[in-house]
Amino acid sequence: MRAFSYERAASPAEAAARAAEVPGAKFIAGGTNLLDLMKHEIETPLHLIDVRGTGLNAITATEEGGLRVGAMVSNSTLAADPRVREAYGVLSRALVAGASGQLRNKATTGGNLLQRTRCPYFYDTAMPCNKRSPGAGCAALGKGATTRQLGVIGTSDACIATHPSDMAVALQALDARVETITPEGETRSLTLDAFYQLPGDTPEVENVLAKGEMITGVVLPAPMEGRHAYLKVRDRSSYAFALVSVALIHAPDGTGRVALGGVAPRPWRRDAADAALPQGAAAVMAELLDGARPTEENAYKLTLAERTLAALLAEE
Repeated sequence: MRAFSYERAASPAEAAARAAEVPGAKFIAGGTNLLDLMKHEIETPLHLIDVRGTGLNAITATEEGGLRVGAMVSNSTLAADPRVREAYGVLSRALVAGASGQLRNKATTGGNLLQRTRCPYFYDTAMPCNKRSPGAGCAALGKGATTRQLGVIGTSDACIATHPSDMAVALQALDARVETITPEGETRSLTLDAFYQLPGDTPEVENVLAKGEMITGVVLPAPMEGRHAYLKVRDRSSYAFALVSVALIHAPDGTGRVALGGVAPRPWRRDAADAALPQGAAAVMAELLDGARPTEENAYKLTLAERTLAALLAEE
């Protein structure tokens, strides 16, 4: 790990202003992803700004009947909140499916959204990776590459990595919005589709945050009635990232929302797929995975996604 300087910020505005002012600065909260990347020298910040003391650790009701979740709220706290468990069950289930209890105690809402891919070639500094070193090439697209865990849709010729967050998949199904503050003190509210960028020719740019811009919270809209479910298919029963995950909100009238994890560079959802839900899992996946570009090794994910949704629907 390379040497770095450190400070604590007392407010979101102070943190954002300092991050824009100091060269090589990055925010740190729980550190569950950033510290690992620093140890591998994949991330080499010159300065760390600790944002745990910025007052963003509350879950409060909104005037619209939803909840505002501060960026510093831990994954464990969010999953256990009675309001979340009762009205946003898909989110609570997704959070509990992620990582381990110890990591959930440290990981924050904002940090979860910003965690980097777990592509093995991204973590192997001996291999080329456009996300880690722009223009270096993508080892995952080379001959003989292992792609079983990588993306099938939303990918590009520069990168086929997937976003690892379980929480973000549930937030996508819930129509949640990400709130931020800029170094100038301005605020933004973004859908997850607007927040995350697909790789295209610039896979190193994963989201639309400007230099110094900081996530301050996530807003959950008024809850949608119906059954909330989250099913994560993985190689082992705990502490493993999704091969495919499905977040489902199914209303009594048959309508609902479906979002996928483990298949794309961001949590994946399409309005046309939601509209097809009354027709069953095959119709949903025909819309949701239209345009998929799987490799020979990960084409199984197309079938697995449909069967995972079908399994959830069969439980009703």
